[in-house]
Amino acid sequence: MTDRTVTSKPRPVVAMDVARAAGVSQKTVSRVINGDAHVRTEVRDRVHQAIATLGYRPNRAARNLVLGRSRTIGVLSVGSTDFGPSSLMVAAEHAIRSARYTMSVVNTLEDEPESITSSLHDLVDQGVDGIVVNEPVGAFTLEPGAIGDLPVLSLSGRYGISTNEIAADADQASGGRQATEHLLGLGHRTVHHVSGPTGWRSSGLRTDGWRSALEAAGAPAPPVLTGDWSVRSGYEAGAHLAADPAVTAVFAGNDQMAIGVLRAFVEAGRDVPGDVSVVGFDDVPEAAYLARALTTVRQDLGHLATFGVGMLIDAIENPRRQDRREHVPVELVVRETTGAPPTGR
Repeated sequence: MTDRTVTSKPRPVVAMDVARAAGVSQKTVSRVINGDAHVRTEVRDRVHQAIATLGYRPNRAARNLVLGRSRTIGVLSVGSTDFGPSSLMVAAEHAIRSARYTMSVVNTLEDEPESITSSLHDLVDQGVDGIVVNEPVGAFTLEPGAIGDLPVLSLSGRYGISTNEIAADADQASGGRQATEHLLGLGHRTVHHVSGPTGWRSSGLRTDGWRSALEAAGAPAPPVLTGDWSVRSGYEAGAHLAADPAVTAVFAGNDQMAIGVLRAFVEAGRDVPGDVSVVGFDDVPEAAYLARALTTVRQDLGHLATFGVGMLIDAIENPRRQDRREHVPVELVVRETTGAPPTGR
C-alpha cells in the first residue's frame, strides 16, 4: 500500500486577516481600500503595511459594487494610424492603466457618424465610468447630451455629446499663427497653406491660426489646398505649388504632408530653404533627421493625454467640480527648412 500525502491549497488572504495584522476592524480595512480620506494617516499606513506583508488582493468587483463604479474607462478609437491620434491613444492608455483603471476600446470608422453614435451607446451600455474620444467626432452632428451626464474627455475640443464634458486640447490655432508669423517675419509676402481634411477640428483651428496671422499682417490669403494628413496628399499639393514660381512659403497642417511638400519641391528643382520655406505641425520623431531638418510646431501629445485623463478621473471621482477644460501650449521649433525669401520676391 502506497502512502499518499494530500496537500491542501493555502487559504487565500481575506480582509479579516489584514484587520487582525493591522490591529483594526474589518470596516477600517474597507475604508482604507476604498480611499476614505477620514482615516488617520497612522492607521492607513498600518493597513497598507499589512496588505503588503500578507499579499492581500482586494476583491475589485465587490469594491466597485460598493462605490457604484466599474473603474473602467471607455475609449472611442477611430482606428487612425496617423501620428497625432495614435500617439494620443497610446499616452491615454498608459495614463488610464497607471491610475489603475481598465479600458474598454471600441473601434469605429471616422466617416460614419451612425457608427460613432452606436459606439458611444455601446460604451454606455457596458457601464463605463467615463469615455475618452478624439478626432474626428466633432465633424458630426450628434444629439446634444446624447449620453447624459457621463464624463467625456475630448482631446480635441468640445463636442457637446455629454452634459459633463472635459476638454483638453493643444492650442492648435496658436500653432497655426506661430508658423505663419515666423514665415512672414522672415520677409515672405504671404504663406500658402496645405490643410488637413475637412471636418477635423484640429485641421480647422490650424487653418484659422494661419488665416488670422495673414489678416493681422495685411498679407493676402492664397486659396487653401486640402490634404488628408498623408505624405502623398502633401506631395500632390506640393507639386501644384512648385509649379508657381511666386510661391516662397508653405505651412502644412502636419509633418507628414510637409514631408510630401518638401519632396515635390526638390523634384521640381526648387531649393529649400533658398527658394521656398516649409513649416509642418506635430514634430514627429523623423522631423529632426530629414536631409533638411523640418521647422515645425511641437505639441506635447503625451502630456496632453496624461493631463486630460487626469481631469477625466477627477470628474469621475469628484463629480461636483465643474469647468474642466484646458489648452496646452504649443511651441515653434525652428530648424533648417525656413529662411528669407529669394531676393526680389
